[in-house]
Amino acid sequence: MDTNLRASVQAGDPDAFGKLFDAYARSVYNHAFRLCGDWSTAEEIVSLTFLEAWRLHERVDAEGGSLRPWLLGIATNVARNTRRAARRHAAAVARLPRVEAVGDFAEAVAGRLDDTAYLAAVRLAVQRLRRSEREVLALCVWGDLDYAAAAETLGIPVGTVRSRLSRARRKLAAELGRDVEPGRVPGQVRDGRNSAAGPIQEGTR
Repeated sequence: MDTNLRASVQAGDPDAFGKLFDAYARSVYNHAFRLCGDWSTAEEIVSLTFLEAWRLHERVDAEGGSLRPWLLGIATNVARNTRRAARRHAAAVARLPRVEAVGDFAEAVAGRLDDTAYLAAVRLAVQRLRRSEREVLALCVWGDLDYAAAAETLGIPVGTVRSRLSRARRKLAAELGRDVEPGRVPGQVRDGRNSAAGPIQEGTR
């Protein structure tokens, strides 16, 4: 099925892209969320990822396995561009004259909805990682790609994937070991795998 889908995607078949979206949109969303930590931004990344996939469809090799690594690679690049745009926007806003703002209670309400210390600690620890470490963590640990697939997705050597993942794991263990109670450090993070569910539970494909 993967080979047939690849050939159809390469040919620009709209029905094939519909199948591609149905099969992998949730996986792309989870990956995007883990990179950016924001639901609405993750949804935007999903949309841009599949638009970019449509634009690049002729580059798909008609032979091969799952197109999931290809899509996750596109999503990773889209997330990078989205962060750059957000930084430029924030810098532009910072240059504007300051005005007295009315208090916004939305953030406080959202904080009550996500009030577990563990989730807050994990999110903060992940955001403190370098971008390159966060990307490898998202692909190997939560995205369940092996080292070779992650290396191909990011265009880097397998050894670089291993070293970045190792650094990310050490930093997370140090952060979470300090911020949450013993035993809550995600022990699933080892050997490039994680059994914990992502933001949306993914079905078996």
